[in-house]
Amino acid sequence: MKEIQTLEEIQNFKGKYPKQLWYLFFSEMWERFCFYGMRGMLVVFMVSHLGMDETVANLQYGATQAWVYAFTFIGGLFADKILGLRKSLFWGGLLMIIGSIILAIDPINYFFIGIGFTIVGTGFFKPNISSMVGQLYKEGDNRTDAGFSFFYMGVNLGALIGGYICIAVAEGSLWQSLVPEHLRWNVGFGFAALVMIISLLTFTQTQKSLGPIGLSPLENIEKSKRKTLEIATFIGSLLIIPIIILMVENTEYTKWFMIFIGPISILYLIYEMRNFSISENKKLVAAVVFMLFSIVFWAFFEQSGGSLSLFAANNLNNTIAGVELSPNGVNNSANSFFVIGFAALVGLVWLWMGKRKIEPNTVIKFGISFLFLAGGFWIFYYSKFFAGADGKTSLGLFTFGWFIITFGELCLSPIGMSAMTKLSPKKTQAVIMGMWFLASSYGQYFAGLLGANIAEASEKSSNAAKLIVYADGYKQLGLYALIAGIVLIAISPLIKKLMQEVK
Repeated sequence: MKEIQTLEEIQNFKGKYPKQLWYLFFSEMWERFCFYGMRGMLVVFMVSHLGMDETVANLQYGATQAWVYAFTFIGGLFADKILGLRKSLFWGGLLMIIGSIILAIDPINYFFIGIGFTIVGTGFFKPNISSMVGQLYKEGDNRTDAGFSFFYMGVNLGALIGGYICIAVAEGSLWQSLVPEHLRWNVGFGFAALVMIISLLTFTQTQKSLGPIGLSPLENIEKSKRKTLEIATFIGSLLIIPIIILMVENTEYTKWFMIFIGPISILYLIYEMRNFSISENKKLVAAVVFMLFSIVFWAFFEQSGGSLSLFAANNLNNTIAGVELSPNGVNNSANSFFVIGFAALVGLVWLWMGKRKIEPNTVIKFGISFLFLAGGFWIFYYSKFFAGADGKTSLGLFTFGWFIITFGELCLSPIGMSAMTKLSPKKTQAVIMGMWFLASSYGQYFAGLLGANIAEASEKSSNAAKLIVYADGYKQLGLYALIAGIVLIAISPLIKKLMQEVK
């Protein structure tokens, strides 16, 4: 039997990528199929089957997604302190499977129950698989960014397939003859359950190759005590699900949670910082700055699951170059399609520039991401000039907007995950990754608020008038994104000093 590799042996891999990255790639790919497949269905389902108006649906979407990402902080904390990355990931995947099965059985009557299980499950799964990717690399390894870019391509491969298939089947624009009309939404949610099972099996069958990565942080204490703490964590996470359901159903409760959770997480980080050196703490401050700017980025980007989903349903035609497609499917998957096509290329460009010592630092990359974001939203705005009298505009131009935004995402998201692992001490990496996703939670929440404002402004308008309101709203978001990018680039020398040797 082959001996389990040591951490040093794993990190001393040859070539561009360690073999373990492939295993984590596929596990994450299927989990993202589940997540993005359900995300694409939420707003449309709430409007068409739960009877919510568009304003309420946007608020509800923002609250739901905010909780999904907020719980990653808690999941990261328990992984760091009790479960370890592997057990946390397995437990999270199991809860996600249960939630998806509940939604597949009866999405109308059990909608929030299924969402509750999925939220808690994602919290335990998502931050920890990213942390394991970071630990495949030695500190300072210039292949880290390329590795995260490749991993991020796996995220988007799952998002592409799930993002298109689930909503297209549910709406009836795909496989109409195979899926009975009254079961379309059940099948859409059922796909999410099936692929999550595949994700979990992929991880359990390959986890031995990870060596010591992700094992329990409590290996040095008595086994019975460790088991007690683990079981208490499992039971506690089940008991919190009804509370999550209540909070998600009532967006006012979510608002108060968002007011408090951010400051609490910052205070907790300050508490942890007492154990680190001044040099390490400067890096943590830089990490927090990245988190704050990422909130702005995701607040705009995540219109995709809210206002842009409704924009696609109401204001886009259904053809590109004569090919008939689901507008909502395109909205939910176009970004992932372009990431798959360009993520590896962008990663290789960073490597090429790095070898020639001309690679822009992480702060500049973040700033550039906002410039691309601004460009994409201005394209969404300009789509109103191509609309017909029915308020329907070009799906092709809309898709080109996502093409531009994709390069912004590739300058921020995979680079951001990589930066979090490089800027944080190893023993608090899962918490920092959780805070990174908590920042995404704030972005999701504000995305819901922004989408609700746009929807409210267009309430009871004709489809043509609604198009103008939505387009003008996207023009404003483009302007704010441009300002954020300029500010970040201007302060980059200061942030670079805080980052020290980290590029």
